[in-house]
Amino acid sequence: MEVAVARSQALSDVAGRTRGGSRHSRPPASLWLPAALVAVAVAIPLVYLLLRAFGAGGEIWDLLLRRRTLEILGRTVALAGTVTTLCALITLPLAWLIVRTDMPLRRTCRVLSALPLVIPSYVAGLVVVAALGPRGALQQLLAPLGVERLPEIYGFPGATLTVTMVAFPYMLLTLMASMRGLDPCLEEASRSMGCSPWRTFWRVVFPQLRPALAAGGLLVALYSLRDFGAVSLLKYETFTWAIYLQYQTSFDRVLAAALAVIPVLIAVIFLVVEMRTRGRSRYHRATGTARPSALVRLGQWKLLALSFCSLVILLSVALPVAVLGYWLGKGFSNAEPLRLAWSTVANSGYASALAAAVAAVAAIPVAILSVRHSSKPSVLLERATYVGFALPGIVIALALVFFAANYAPVVYQTLGLLVVAYVILFLPQAVGSAESSLRQVNPHIEDAARSLGSSPTKVIRTITVPLLRPGIVAGAALVFLTAMKELPATLILGPIGFKTLATSAWSAASEGLFASAALPALLLLLVSSAPMAFLTLSQRKGEGL
Repeated sequence: MEVAVARSQALSDVAGRTRGGSRHSRPPASLWLPAALVAVAVAIPLVYLLLRAFGAGGEIWDLLLRRRTLEILGRTVALAGTVTTLCALITLPLAWLIVRTDMPLRRTCRVLSALPLVIPSYVAGLVVVAALGPRGALQQLLAPLGVERLPEIYGFPGATLTVTMVAFPYMLLTLMASMRGLDPCLEEASRSMGCSPWRTFWRVVFPQLRPALAAGGLLVALYSLRDFGAVSLLKYETFTWAIYLQYQTSFDRVLAAALAVIPVLIAVIFLVVEMRTRGRSRYHRATGTARPSALVRLGQWKLLALSFCSLVILLSVALPVAVLGYWLGKGFSNAEPLRLAWSTVANSGYASALAAAVAAVAAIPVAILSVRHSSKPSVLLERATYVGFALPGIVIALALVFFAANYAPVVYQTLGLLVVAYVILFLPQAVGSAESSLRQVNPHIEDAARSLGSSPTKVIRTITVPLLRPGIVAGAALVFLTAMKELPATLILGPIGFKTLATSAWSAASEGLFASAALPALLLLLVSSAPMAFLTLSQRKGEGL
C-alpha cells in the first residue's frame, strides 16, 4: 500500500504541475499598454453590436425568445459541440503520430494536414455536395451496383462533415506545437517506475497537452459558431446564416445585431468552459537542458498509422483538390475563358502576411499577462480577444465601417482597416498558440534573469519572447492561412478594386462558373502551401522523414 501511495505521489510530482498565480505581481507598463490597445481594438465590434441591439428596444426580447430563435440556438450548439468532439478524436492521434513516432512521410503529412485551413468553407461545401450529394460523384460510381440515390447529405450531417474538414487543423497545429515542447524526462521517469507506454501517455503526456487541447478546441468551437459558407450551402440554419438572412431580407441592422448577441453569449460560455478545463496549471520543464523526445518505434503498426493519416488527408485535401481539378479541366475542355490577374495573388499574400505579423506581435503581451501575471483584469483581457472570433465576419466589417465613417474617415476603405479586421477576427489563434508554449516554459528561467539585475522589459525581450518562438510561429501561420480565405470582411472593407483569391472564387461560384471558381481556389492552396511547408518544417530540424 505504501509503495502504491509513493508511486502515485511520484507520478504527480513528475507531471510538473505547479498551481498558483504569477511570478511577479506587478507587470511592467511595456505589457499593459500594448495589451490595452489590443483590448480597445477588439472591443470596437462588440460596442457597436451592443449599441445596435439596445436600439431595438422591446423588440429584442420578442426576437430572442421566439421559438425559432431557440431552435436555431439548439442547432448551433449541437454543431459546435459535435465538430469539436470529432476534431479532438482526429487530431490527438494524428498529432502524436506526426510528432512523436517514426511513421514514414511525417513531414509530408505535417504540411498536408494543415492545408485544409486555406480551403474556404463554401468551397468545401460545394465539394461535399458534388462528391457526396444525392446525385454526386459517389452515387454515379455506385450506380452500376444498383444504388440510385444516396442518403441526404444536406442538414446536420453535411454541415458537420464540412466544418470538421476545414476546422480540425486549428486544434492539430496547436497540439503539434505543444507536443514538441514536452519534457522527455517526465515520461522517462514514469517508465522507470514501471508504467506502461499507454499508462504513461494518459497519466503524464495527456495532462500536459490539456492546455493546448482546450485552446484548440475553443478555436474550433468558435469557428463553428461563425462559419457561414458551409451551413448556408448545406442548408443547416445556425445564427450566422440567420443574421445574414436578417440583413438580406429586412435590411434591419438592429434586429440582426440583436441576433448576433446570442453567439457572443455562447462564446462567453465556451470561454468559461475552456478556462475551467485548462485550469491554472503550468506545464513546463522542471530542470535541465531542453532536448527532443525520443521517437516511438511503431514497428508493425507503421502501415496502419500511415493509412490513418492518409485517410484524413484524402478526405480533407485530396478530395477538394480532385473536385476543383475536375472543374478546372472541364472548363479548359469547354474552352471557357479562365482569366485571373496575378495582382489578386499578390493582394491575398500581402494582406494576409500583414495580418499574421500584427496578430503575432499583438498576442505576445496578452499571452504573457495571462500566463505570467494572472489576475482578474489580465484574464478578462485575454478572454475578450476571443469574442471577435465568434462573431460573423459581416458583423465585424460593418462595425469597422461604422467606426471609420464616423470617427476615422481617413482609414475608410484602406488596406490598414482590412488588416485590423483580420486581426480582430483571428487574434485568438495567435493568443492560444502563444499561451500553450508559454505554459511549458519554466518561470524560474525568467526569475534567474531578474535576480541578475535584468529589468522586466529586458527579460521579456531577451528570454521570454525567444522561448515563445514555436508558439508565435504556429500562431502566425494560423492567422496567415485563415486570413487568406476570409470573405465577408474582405468584400466589405477591401479598398476599391482590391480583389483576393477568396473573393474571386466566391464571385465565380455565386454565378455558377465552377471552372472559374476552381482556378483561384487551387491557387489559394498553392500559394499557402509554400509558407506552410517552410513554417512547419523549420520548427524542428533533424526529424526523420
